[in-house]
Amino acid sequence: MSKISLIAKLTAADGKHTELEDAIRHVIATADEEEGLEVYSAHAVNDEPGAFYFFELYRDDEAVAAHGKGDAMRAAMGAFGGLLAGRPEITTMTPVAAKGLDL
Repeated sequence: MSKISLIAKLTAADGKHTELEDAIRHVIATADEEEGLEVYSAHAVNDEPGAFYFFELYRDDEAVAAHGKGDAMRAAMGAFGGLLAGRPEITTMTPVAAKGLDL
């Protein structure tokens, strides 16, 4: 069974950049409750203020399906409401090779 990786782009609503960044920090800290979530990192786009990318690596399909379903993660992700300019852009992939990750 192969691992699953995902990239998601979130863009802050006007005037919500700092609040979204704070919410992102909180959701990353809360991710410990998700056992099959192996990498969960957020990155600010240097030349696009208010834009953030998540890189996520999951053990398997079950881990992807469980993402965001725990009480703490649901609450943390709920904080994104009203902070986003639109729906997140999500791309799901199959990892091929990586340095520093056990694929």
